[in-house]
Amino acid sequence: MKQGYFTVLLLLITYTVSLGFYVWMGTTAPESIFHAAWKGGPIVSVLLALILMLIAYTVERIIALNKAAGKGNIPEFVRSLKLNIDNGDIDKAIVQCDDHQSSLAAVLRAVLDRYKKLSEYNVTDREKKVSEMEKAVEEATVMEMPLLENNLVAISTIASISTMVGLLGTTVGMIRAFTAMATQGAPDAVQLSQGISEALFNTAIGILGGIMGIIAYNVFTSRVDRFTYMIDEAAFYIIQTLGTGKPDR
Repeated sequence: MKQGYFTVLLLLITYTVSLGFYVWMGTTAPESIFHAAWKGGPIVSVLLALILMLIAYTVERIIALNKAAGKGNIPEFVRSLKLNIDNGDIDKAIVQCDDHQSSLAAVLRAVLDRYKKLSEYNVTDREKKVSEMEKAVEEATVMEMPLLENNLVAISTIASISTMVGLLGTTVGMIRAFTAMATQGAPDAVQLSQGISEALFNTAIGILGGIMGIIAYNVFTSRVDRFTYMIDEAAFYIIQTLGTGKPDR
């Protein structure tokens, strides 16, 4: 529900800003590129709103993924954690996870917590221990993945529809231009070319939004995939190590 409110609020803010910018473009000098884009019609304001939304989601994802990376270097954190686990120092490993404050650390901490509970209940069966720790990984990952993948669907959607909205604006603009030519008798080549160029600004802005969206989506998806790989690799090592029955210290 909160995410829905955020999306609606962002939509209202971005469209208000883009509409104001669109009105401003109409006041610029006739020979300026802004004035030419303004003549592309009101759909230009919609395209500008989509680009602003894309920028907002991109900034939000950068902040969120940087926070999910935690404090300090992740490979170094994993190496240090493995060393503590190899030495049987589970409590120190848990404190290390708390200090790192990353999504990876949250998942690994869940594994360590489950291992400690199993030890408290004197569970010695290896298969049972491994199974319970794997469940802990799955449960913790389910909690962390929405935080990592949040708004990626929105970015993908904007990338998909931005070009289509641009083409819609171009089509509407060209219909308007040809209709004006038809009502004025013989078409004027200069006037016709100006009308078409103004309509094509919609396509240009739409393609720009699509390119930005595709790049942002691929970059963030790659980062999430790296997070997922590191979680799986580190969790597998810890589960196999603890599953052998190394004692706590």
